[in-house]
Amino acid sequence: MIDLMKIPLPIRVVGERLEDAGFEAYLVGGCVRDLLLGKTPKDWDYTTSAHPNQIQALFPDSFCNNDYGTVGVKTGDETDPRLAVVEVTPYRAESGYSDARRPDSVAFGVTLAEDLARRDFTVNAIAVRPKDGSIVDLYDGLADLRERRLRAVRDPDERFAEDALRMMRAVRLAAELDFMIESTTMAGIVRNAELLRRIATERVAIEFIRLIDSKTPMHGLVFLNQLGLLSHIIPELEAAIGCEQGGIHAYDVFEHLLRTLQAAADKEYTTEMRLAALFHDIGKPATRRTGGKHKHYTFFGHEVVGARMTKAILERLRLPRELIETVVSLVRWHMFFADPDEITLAAVRRTIVRVGEGQIENLLNLRVCDRIGTGRPKEQPFRFRKYKAMVDEALRDPISVKMLKINGERMMTLTGERPGRKLGYALHALLEEVLIDPSKNTEEYLEKRTRELFALPEADLAALGEAGKEKQAEEEAAALKEIAREHKVG
Repeated sequence: MIDLMKIPLPIRVVGERLEDAGFEAYLVGGCVRDLLLGKTPKDWDYTTSAHPNQIQALFPDSFCNNDYGTVGVKTGDETDPRLAVVEVTPYRAESGYSDARRPDSVAFGVTLAEDLARRDFTVNAIAVRPKDGSIVDLYDGLADLRERRLRAVRDPDERFAEDALRMMRAVRLAAELDFMIESTTMAGIVRNAELLRRIATERVAIEFIRLIDSKTPMHGLVFLNQLGLLSHIIPELEAAIGCEQGGIHAYDVFEHLLRTLQAAADKEYTTEMRLAALFHDIGKPATRRTGGKHKHYTFFGHEVVGARMTKAILERLRLPRELIETVVSLVRWHMFFADPDEITLAAVRRTIVRVGEGQIENLLNLRVCDRIGTGRPKEQPFRFRKYKAMVDEALRDPISVKMLKINGERMMTLTGERPGRKLGYALHALLEEVLIDPSKNTEEYLEKRTRELFALPEADLAALGEAGKEKQAEEEAAALKEIAREHKVG
């Protein structure tokens, strides 16, 4: 029996209306699991003996938009998005899963027992009748909840053949709930791992990001690797396994990446930060070489290679463009705060321009996670305070054309120039000078320099305006050339 007061009234009303009309109605799935674990459900799902047309007749303000007969019922409660819509699905049996994703046929009019038999894990196959709080537990899901154990309903091979994404879901749920995966279920994942290749990239990406955003993503990625799933999602990470680093690093590259990710999760950082933590050193295996007679490794240019690899991985997963750009930028520049010799105010200003003012603090925080991932508890306080102070000072200096003591309108007044590309070139040329020497950001100097710049041929002015981008491109090309030379490739 479950305490009915734990089920919000708008949710109970939906079940009561179904029962009052002569149908069976049970809450089922993740909402029941979460209730029994003392968590607040993110959404609510009913299963019922009513058919889709009968559900819609009872709830005129509803909609049905899939092949499984699921009806979205609006509760009328707009105060909480989790309560606004309840999904109500008829009891159904499924057969034939030729694409390892969807049933070839769906039959309504079956029993609750048949409906529960098709569900993925026992902890998601517990049903609750909201009218009296009674529990239907045909597959010992309650015992599995008590033991914090994930177990497939009946035959795991059948469950994973029905939808191969369930294998990833098992790992994600284990990470989210801090559960173990039962041995028979685990063996079923190993046997069927290859089926994951048949699942749409978008669905895999959703489960992967949910895993990354869990409280223990490190454990989840360890599971993915041990169960043979990682090679079907991010095979690039496999090269990091056993890739020794030496120096301050106590772990190989793979474990270091996982520990850095876990540090970001422990601090409850964003998805972008967690992905940057996971991929920041992914370029190391490709750039590792041994130097000297002692066993010592160098990874010259790994941040350049890593940024390119990260971009390819995230694009393959079809993640949002903005997210990809942020993560790639953090991976590309994560070494900046790792080298004290590079820390000058001019360098900090230029780094802020490269990663964006909104990401510079994340770059600092990524450095802390990176250090924790080596096995050290945190960045040395004195060094981190130095970095933070320099960033704060640099942010007070001009780091964008908007912060210059001149604008395009003033330039046109001074030179008689019309709107066009030359104005943009001139503004960026001035910004390049001010990034190096902020004292030049005065009206007197910038106006004088503007007249000089517009006296130049447009090609020369364009070269000055694009100098920052060209310098970065040259640095990356040089780094890649050196990597190719060291590894005798290309």
